[in-house]
Amino acid sequence: MKKTFIILLMVILSISIYADKVSWYGKGFEGKLTASGYIFDSKQYTCASNKYPFGTVLKITNKENNKSVKVVVTDRGGFEKYGRTLDLSKKAFSEISSLDKGIINANIKVVNQKNTFKYKKGNPKFTSKEYKNFLK
Repeated sequence: MKKTFIILLMVILSISIYADKVSWYGKGFEGKLTASGYIFDSKQYTCASNKYPFGTVLKITNKENNKSVKVVVTDRGGFEKYGRTLDLSKKAFSEISSLDKGIINANIKVVNQKNTFKYKKGNPKFTSKEYKNFLK
């Protein structure tokens, strides 16, 4: 019994220590140009990342409830100084957690990198058709 408890405690600690911290953003950014050239829309499945190229599709899985969402990297951010790996759009975060949580522990997996780009040229609105193409 004691050995089981110790193992369980070690697993819980390792999850919280080695988990990626993920938050959401939206307030104050709505309608503004992102670092990639797209206009930010908190109702889309996008994220800000300093690690992955623009256009990378990531699967974010909440470690607490195992819910997942796929997002496209369209922005950069200064959130690493706060210990976070990604900032999800409000819509994406709400698919895997309550917005009240603010920050969650998550797994991040690269799903697709075939549509990466340096900067968006042309129409800066990220459309649902574009999103579907990124997921292919």
